[in-house]
Parts: sequence; C-alpha cells; structure tokens
Amino acid sequence: MAVSDFTHLGKDLLPNMVDVGQKKATERIAVARTMVKLPDEIFSKLNSTASKRSSKGSIFDVAVIAGTQAAKKTADLIPLCHIIPLDSVKIDFRREGDQRIIVECRVKATFKTGVEMEALVGSSVAALTIYDMCKALSHEIVIEETKLIEKTGGKSDYFSKTQRGERY
Repeated sequence: MAVSDFTHLGKDLLPNMVDVGQKKATERIAVARTMVKLPDEIFSKLNSTASKRSSKGSIFDVAVIAGTQAAKKTADLIPLCHIIPLDSVKIDFRREGDQRIIVECRVKATFKTGVEMEALVGSSVAALTIYDMCKALSHEIVIEETKLIEKTGGKSDYFSKTQRGERY
C-alpha cells in the first residue's frame, strides 16, 4: 500500500482534510455496532428491574441521547472529519445471548461525504454511556468491539454480516 492511498495525507505527508468540493451531494447511510459484555449481576438486573433505570436515570434513554449528541459532534472529536449536517441518527439496543448488548447507530445525511465516522462515534459513545450508568454495580463491563456494519451512497457500498438478537 502506497502512502498516496491514505486520503488524509498530502503529497508532503502532512495531514489534510479531503477536498469534497467537487463531489455531488447524495444520500449517505452508515450503520455501526458496538458490543458491550455485562457481568451476570448487571445483566440480570437489567432484565428484571423497573425497566433498566439507575440513579442517573433510564440507562438506555441516556445512552440514546449521548450517542446522538456524539454523532452530531464527530467533527469536533476526529480532527479531519467534515462537519456534516445529519438528517437522522437512530440508536438501537438488542440483547445477544446471556451477557451482551448490541448498540447499533444508524446515521443518514444528504452530503458530499460519508457518515461512517458519525455512526462509529455514536455507537461507541452510547456504549460508553451504558458503562458509565452501570459501573457502580461492576467494573467488569467490557466494550468488546466497534465496527462498521454497512454504508451506502457515495463511491462504494459496504455490507457486513450481522447477527440479530432480542431487542431491548
């Protein structure tokens, strides 16, 4: 792989923001997933308590708000990302197996560049918020992976195989 393959490096090898000025605005959609593994004591409480509340509020409601805010602020967090006017951000949670929660973030925009980073940041921050809301019960929470599941629009589409679990 040549250095020129890295779109965020200029000919002088200095970082630069990709110029999207000549690109056509199209609908862009990206979905990212973050897996959170919870210890048994937390997972059982989430399944049985007055619907997933903590002293800080509803765990999943707060995580939705945090993930949505994070997706909207991606350009503030990742230095070379474009400021993208997002059409929508949707955060969803599913249970997978006995200990995992899948956090999925779907982002849509009509713009000149993709929204993969916004989806990845949204799912990551929503997962971190679950950690924050549950850490009083255990610090054995593990955020296992964050990955792009799909992206459409732009130069190329991408689709990953996903597993579907029971929705929270």
